Amino acid sequence: MNETPAASVSAVDAAEVVADDADDPVLVGEGVRRSYGDVVALDGVDLRVEAGEVFGLIGPNGAGKTTLVRALTGTTDAEGDLRVFGVPPDAVDPQRIGLLPQSFDPPERLTATELVEYYGGLYDDAREVESVLRDVGMADDADAWYETLSGGQKRRTCVATAVVNDPDLLFLDEPTTGIDPAGRRSIHRLIERLADGGTTVFLTSHAMDEVERLADRVALVRDGAVVAVGRPDELIAEHGGAPRLDVSLDESADDGVVERVEAGLPGDVAVESTRGGLRVRGVRPEAIGDAVDALDGAGVAFESLAWSEPSLEDVYLRLTGEEYSPREGILDEAPRDGGDR
Repeated sequence: MNETPAASVSAVDAAEVVADDADDPVLVGEGVRRSYGDVVALDGVDLRVEAGEVFGLIGPNGAGKTTLVRALTGTTDAEGDLRVFGVPPDAVDPQRIGLLPQSFDPPERLTATELVEYYGGLYDDAREVESVLRDVGMADDADAWYETLSGGQKRRTCVATAVVNDPDLLFLDEPTTGIDPAGRRSIHRLIERLADGGTTVFLTSHAMDEVERLADRVALVRDGAVVAVGRPDELIAEHGGAPRLDVSLDESADDGVVERVEAGLPGDVAVESTRGGLRVRGVRPEAIGDAVDALDGAGVAFESLAWSEPSLEDVYLRLTGEEYSPREGILDEAPRDGGDR
């Protein structure tokens, strides 16, 4: 379902509400529920986003992320208490909001400049178009028709339409989908500059490294409910698990290799079979040599070693029901429906 940027979000005739207390949250949701027939998209979501915060929302397809964004922007109804700048979402002055929906199909026979000019014209005090296009890395292609742009260039242009009004609150739903690494860096720097300037950013993304880098706090949703919320480092410490050493073998491991390697390691270290070799969990950097000795003692020849600390991706996998299976060396995903509600 296509949506347009925030300028077209319906709003009742209301004056702009400015919070008297700078400490008041920008977004508050309490017991937010939304169903589509028998399908429950949001099931009692509680949420609080502070002013100037980059708040990340993550979760699998079908978890309810897009429905929550629509509820917060007033483009879909929901039960419960929802407040944006202290008023219901459909009463917020749209001049204060920027929205990049997950799916956005603007007129293709406009240039990038014309497209951003058009959306800028919907606001009373829009930013200079050239500056906005430069911020998203589109200055060199500003005069190209939208239909001739690559997928990543189109997405960057769409980001420009969402920030042209210099919003107080910016919703970005998968902003870097299809964008190359250089373009992603441009968008990341833009988000960081906006947040430093006081803009509150509500970010949804499947790129865990992106959320871990940008977000001050993260909420993980599954089956329409928030199952964890906190700073990325807090979530990683609580749910990410132990550091791991991935061992790439030059031949398939025999049935007893896991037990033989594990026998040469301390009791708090676990060994699992993977598709390409072994995974040794609980190994600190200073103990990598001990792990190598255990592999040699077990008669295991290996091609390479890769040590890593847990990340937000590990939190995601654990809390969404996607668990590592030592027996088969694959990620087992709990059954879910196909698309994001």
